This record gives sequence, structure tokens and C-alpha cells, in this order.
Amino acid sequence: MKIYLSKTRPDHIAARLWLFLVLSVVLSGCVVSTGNTSNTANTNVPVNAESSNTNASNSETQNNVAPLGDDETLTPDQIENGRMDMSWTKYVQLAQPTEQPNPALKKEKWNGISADGANRQPQLPVSGDVEGNSVLHVQILLDRADFSPGIIDGKWGKNSENAVYWLQNREGLTASGQVDHATYQRLVELAGNPGEVVGKTQLTDKDVSGPFVKIPSDIYAKAKLDCMCYESLKEKLAEKFHVSPELLEKLNPKIKIDDLKAGDTLAAPDVRTENQEHSGKIARLEISDGGHYVHALDEQGRLLAHYPSTLGSDYNPSPTGDYKIDSITEKPWWHYQPALLDGGGGANAMIPPGPNNAVGVIWMDLSKPHYGIHGTSSPQTIGYVTSHGCVRLTNWDALELGRWVTKGTPVSFRDTTDRSGKKEAD
Repeated sequence: MKIYLSKTRPDHIAARLWLFLVLSVVLSGCVVSTGNTSNTANTNVPVNAESSNTNASNSETQNNVAPLGDDETLTPDQIENGRMDMSWTKYVQLAQPTEQPNPALKKEKWNGISADGANRQPQLPVSGDVEGNSVLHVQILLDRADFSPGIIDGKWGKNSENAVYWLQNREGLTASGQVDHATYQRLVELAGNPGEVVGKTQLTDKDVSGPFVKIPSDIYAKAKLDCMCYESLKEKLAEKFHVSPELLEKLNPKIKIDDLKAGDTLAAPDVRTENQEHSGKIARLEISDGGHYVHALDEQGRLLAHYPSTLGSDYNPSPTGDYKIDSITEKPWWHYQPALLDGGGGANAMIPPGPNNAVGVIWMDLSKPHYGIHGTSSPQTIGYVTSHGCVRLTNWDALELGRWVTKGTPVSFRDTTDRSGKKEAD
């Protein structure tokens, strides 16, 4: 397999072929199944088009690819089922909850979410199949504390509960996954004691600028695009604030988000920023297949950050063992090579960088051939689907991790499963 390093996108096929011949190096990528497990599709090799990361390497890199579009497509029912999947609890020592819900309090509903409601004191405890303002409040605090719930959507589930469990575990609290009063108090402190979790944000030129493009389903039509950019301003702003587009609309019921301009205000979660500074230094990463997470640890083994993740399928399982990060690349290209997928016909294609690229906005290449850590074009699926042996995070979590970690950082895999729920390795 060949992988190509380029600084600019070729304008036509001849230039592209010339660039391939000059800059190609022979390497393997993460090849996915053509056969079929659920939520599985073909993957190929992303190409390093450009990197603004000082940790990135210009050496030859082995890169993986994320799946084609239909691999990351889930129905609302599938996402809902995944939200309440508690299979991750098999890999932890979950304590019994310390508090019971107050039966006198009215159960919150997602339709009742508002900026004012999210800023009120939450109804505690938070756990189980619940949704609404209290869940939104806690999810924003978790994001700020670097215990990511993944996409913030105002609905409790496996990603949020998993994050709470590991926060409690680190802080010496009862590790039940339930947000009780003691956990909430510590979470507020770790999140920086924000006065409001949802605030009014004045948009800048950068916030509202495009280009915005319609992403076609055909792979060769994608190759003709200048970028795999956001499709709309709503999608861009939702990703900026780590929320689902539906939740962003719910917080701004009287605003047509796609019509916003620089200087306009928007109600949005006060989440961690793209270039947030961190006090701790990452010494190693720990990735749990069965636990659905990536952990960043310091030299003493203290947990610095928790990220929900999607890992390998039964056909293409994630690896076991210890590896390291070989290189880090922002804005990766994707080299589509159908002959490497199923031996079928069709021409190769170069898919340009962008947040809707199959590998997202960043690629962290691992020393294990064919494997890497990367972003995604579908943040709502993180934790709910399988990938192709590689490690997929939301774009914002992947970008934070990629700018925090350094080349050479050790990476260990644990808790691999056979997707039937059987634990294979620790």
C-alpha cells in the first residue's frame, strides 16, 4: 500500500499522479472488513496533507482510515439503544448508589430544556434513564473537567455514567456512576466553579465563516470537493460547543442558526476551549475496548482525562498489548483504495481534509501496523458503534488529546471483547 504526503490538494488528475510518484512511501493501513458485522464498512489510509501540530512528524507514517459514510450512520432508535447499554460495567467495580431520587420532584423531560433551566441547581441524584436540564448541566461540567461525556445532548447514558464513574474513582468518592451530592460538589470544583453552564456567546467572523458544502454520498464526488467541510453553520457551531445540533436549537428556539452572522449572540454551553492549557503532562494512554474509553495518565498513573471512544469490531478487533504514538497529523487526507478493500474494481481517490473527512480532524499514528487514534464525522455515534480496530473519538476530544500528547507516548490496549460481551483479555 502507498501513502502520500502532500501540502496542497492537486487540482487535477495529472498533478495528483505526479505527486503520488514523487512522494509515495510503501506502508500498510488499517484495512476493514468487507464482510459483515453490523455497523461495519470499508476503511482505507488517510494521508497527511497538512499539520499545524508541533508534535507531528514528517517521517513516513502508517495511517488508518475511518469507515465510509454508511458505517457511521445510525438510526435514532439505534443510538437510543446504545445510550442505555451498560456492558461497560463488566470492566469496573461499580459501587451501589448512595442516594435515591426524591419522589416528590417532577421528572424532567428533554422538551423542557432551556438555557435558564440548565443554569439552575440540578435535581440530584442524576442517574439512570433520565434526561433534561439536570443532565445537560452535569454533562457540561463533565466536559469542562476533562471527563468527557462525548456529545452533549441532555440525555443520560453510558458515556456520561462512565465519565462520572472514573471521576469518582480518581477523586476517592463512592464510584457508583451516579451524580450524588458529594460528586456534584467535587465536579463543580473541578469544572472551575462556573457561574453559568450555558451563557450568551457573541459570534465572531471565524465562528460563522464557511465554506459550507453539501457532502455527496459518492466517494468520487467527495474527491472532487475542495474540502470535507461542515455542511452548515449549525453543524459547525454544534461541534464548537460539543453539542448535538438538536440541543443547540433547543437552547435557541427563536433563532434560525444557519442565518446567524458575526456579532449575533447565541445561547451555548460553556465548554472547554480548543486550545485549553493543561497542568499535567501525559505519560501514557490506556485504551479499553470493553470499557469504551481512552485514558490519559501522568507519570504516577493519575488519570488526567477520560474520553469515550469507539473501538474495533468482532471482524476487525482492536489490538492487545503495548505500543506508542509514532506521529500526529492534523487535517489528514484520506486515500481511498478499493483494491485493498475487497479486490474490487474502481479507481483510487484522494478525499480532502475537513471535519467531515472519514478520519475527522486529526490522526495519531500508532506503532502497531494499521492502527491509530482519530476523530470522526459522526460524533453522535461515539461509544455506540464499532470501528475497524482503530480508536475513534469525537473531533473535539481527538483534537484536545492530539495537541496534549506527544510523539513517543506509550499506548496500551486492554479489555478486548468478542462483541458478544465475553471478556477476552485485560
